[in-house]
Amino acid sequence: MLILQNKKYLKILFVLISVLSNLCVAQDFPTKPLTMIVPFSAGGPTDSVARLLAVPMGKYLGQTVLVENSVGAGGTIAANKVAKSPKDGYTLLIHHIGISTAPALYAKLNYDTLNDFEYIGEIVNVPMTLIGSKNFPPNNMQELLVYIQKNKDKVTLANAGPGAVSQLCGMLFTSQVGIPLTQVPYKGTGPAITDLLGGQVDLLCDQTTNTLTYIRSDKVKLFGVTTSKRLSTLPNVPTLGEQGLKGFEIVAWHGLYAPKGTPSPVVEKINKALHFALMDPDVKARLNELNVEIAKPEEQTPSALKSKVEAEVKKWAPIIKAAGGYIE
Repeated sequence: MLILQNKKYLKILFVLISVLSNLCVAQDFPTKPLTMIVPFSAGGPTDSVARLLAVPMGKYLGQTVLVENSVGAGGTIAANKVAKSPKDGYTLLIHHIGISTAPALYAKLNYDTLNDFEYIGEIVNVPMTLIGSKNFPPNNMQELLVYIQKNKDKVTLANAGPGAVSQLCGMLFTSQVGIPLTQVPYKGTGPAITDLLGGQVDLLCDQTTNTLTYIRSDKVKLFGVTTSKRLSTLPNVPTLGEQGLKGFEIVAWHGLYAPKGTPSPVVEKINKALHFALMDPDVKARLNELNVEIAKPEEQTPSALKSKVEAEVKKWAPIIKAAGGYIE
């Protein structure tokens, strides 16, 4: 009986020591610069968001937040790097919707999407647009759908490469129209848009941060937006859902993550830094210029981001399977 009581008290003691240890870590954290890993190239939408957040987050935390680009394999190289990093809060991952589609897109991952990360909070939502080359015959969605039916093997749909949001949007579009269009992958959005402008490819579905400039300068044809509601910046442009593709919705949402096992007080402190950064007037103004919507306060929580990722994993698995399953 005495032994059992001692074991009980020892267990309580260990819990108390763990709690006090975590509190001490959180009070001291951070004592050195943090690194925010971006899975994509410098200058892209995710990189732009990361660099906007880095300064105000650093101001809140009292340490510099460095931005590091770790490019390749649709963001899985960066995700694996963070998943395998020390569980101390000094290495973070900023990733878009691709974190939830990787399990269905890749035959083998070196990390577990749902179990190898601590969720910090959702950051922003970036709407997308379906655009076409100026010399592409269709001028609106109705004409496009008819043209696709008549020219199934001739229509080309560009994307920025495996795991890119543009590839996911293309998959969703082809699944909705029920016709497997010819997918043309590029190494990034830049070359994809270049060929679209030159007429080498017909269609591209990509983030407004990449397409809005060309839309406003009338260098491309605009067939619709991918959100559930029309955009304030393009109020006269109907959604794809309005034009017959019922339930069509995809936005390039972004979240912030830390390695699994990072102390909860540290996660909480980073979450507060994220919230502080998203309230910064300069950050809000710049994101508005980019047509990027800041996540609502209730979406910026660890639990909300976790629920989002879990739901998106379930949503995209059948879509990707229908499009051909694993890409490698």
